Amino acid sequence: MTIKHALISVSDKTGIIDLAKKLTQYDITILSTGGTAKLLFEAGISVIEVSDYTGFPEMLDGRVKTLHPKIHAGILARDDLLDHQEALDKASIPNIELVIVNLYPFRQTIAKQNCSLDDAIENIDIGGPTMVRAAAKNYQKVTVVTDPQDYSLLCEELAANRGSISSATRFMWAKKAFTHTASYDSAISNYLTALDTDYHQKDFPDSLNLNFNIAQHLRYGENPHQKAAFYRDETITPGSLANYQQLQGKELSYNNIADTDAAWECVKTFDSPACVIVKHANPCGIAIAETTLRAYQLAFAADPTSAFGGIIAFNRTIGTETVEAVLKQFVEVIIAPEITQEAQQLLLQKNNIRVLILPLQIGHHRYDLKRIGGGILVQTPDTLNITVADLKIVTKIIPTPQQLEDLLFAWRVAKFVKSNAIVFCSNGQTAGIGAGQMSRVDSARIASIKAQQAGLTLAGSVVASDAFFPFRDGLDVVVQAGATAIIQPGGSIRDNEVIAAADEQSVSMVFTGIRHFRH
Repeated sequence: MTIKHALISVSDKTGIIDLAKKLTQYDITILSTGGTAKLLFEAGISVIEVSDYTGFPEMLDGRVKTLHPKIHAGILARDDLLDHQEALDKASIPNIELVIVNLYPFRQTIAKQNCSLDDAIENIDIGGPTMVRAAAKNYQKVTVVTDPQDYSLLCEELAANRGSISSATRFMWAKKAFTHTASYDSAISNYLTALDTDYHQKDFPDSLNLNFNIAQHLRYGENPHQKAAFYRDETITPGSLANYQQLQGKELSYNNIADTDAAWECVKTFDSPACVIVKHANPCGIAIAETTLRAYQLAFAADPTSAFGGIIAFNRTIGTETVEAVLKQFVEVIIAPEITQEAQQLLLQKNNIRVLILPLQIGHHRYDLKRIGGGILVQTPDTLNITVADLKIVTKIIPTPQQLEDLLFAWRVAKFVKSNAIVFCSNGQTAGIGAGQMSRVDSARIASIKAQQAGLTLAGSVVASDAFFPFRDGLDVVVQAGATAIIQPGGSIRDNEVIAAADEQSVSMVFTGIRHFRH
């Protein structure tokens, strides 16, 4: 259907003047409202203000302007139903074939630090969503555009189809329009239901609406018999994995994405040049050093067996020296903030390796989510990092400055290891990691075995436990393995027994008062 009338009412006015000029080239009559009409008029574009078109002035400070039969009948009338067209003719209402609308900036408004409830309410659009939904419902005759990014395609189709839009494109934009209003209403619901009776913000809304967009259909899920897809947040958190750019390699799998996220979130937390190697969602080697090369060498040496086919993450730009070292082993994914051009050329020697770059930015999701039968568990993310000032020394032996540095490093590593977690470290290198065991003692034994297998000594090492030692047996195992300093949350009813055991064996121990379970 040839477009004769277009209704334009946009909050985001990006590109709207250029688009309107294009529309006039096809003799399309432009109807518009308020600020949009004023902007187009000042740009020398012929435009009919909606109130002039309907014969009914805007009222209630602009709250009522497009909510009029002449607007909505023109949008909703079906061209395949004779009585609809007869009704329009009888009322002298023209068809409106193109609706270009985006909505009041509700999300931007509530994101402001001092946003009041009144400001939020005033930025809830009524007429806009109504027009968008009406146009999307009648997509067989009406084109609806809600995203300025689509203006170029709109112009291309108008040129190719002599002033009309294809059915496939109309349907595509209708789906996008309904998604747009659904997301908009979700934001309103999340905001309002997170207010208590005194209009103070609660931690969690009474109704949690989530909106994600498909990014990739995956070949399969955790296992080949499972179907899978990757969805991105509508607004992606800065520095999060969903922002990655893939330079080379095969398509990322479900497990690749999950493991790479674990590695990236871990490596981001370190201030010094760091390397994190992840296998099956757990770090198997982590190190900090003066260079990325040295950090990689130390991380790999911590557990070469598990590092085979692992995910390797760096928090600094990597060059040829680092890449040459990495290419000596089998690796699934490499991710770094940047990779030099020379290093990229070197990586092409093994073009099946998935190579990702992602700017290093520290951002956190508002919520962590975990699906369970019939619902989801929701929590705030574990973003807490501690300093020396947060530690409580509970033993007679006081940790040395080097031990304190290693204890904090071990503690930061333990946060990313599946509980029960035991992590041995020495001089900025993990020496043995025990993860995911039902018994903390078993995790400690596994960590010790890992060190032995890697040919690393635990003599003089420090050790982190992600939760308290419920009995002294766990402490005894790590001390017998060679640990001379321990960091743990404390909080057990047997803390005094565990502290006494540490004093008995002349090791130092500090409490954090913080637990880092990662189930």
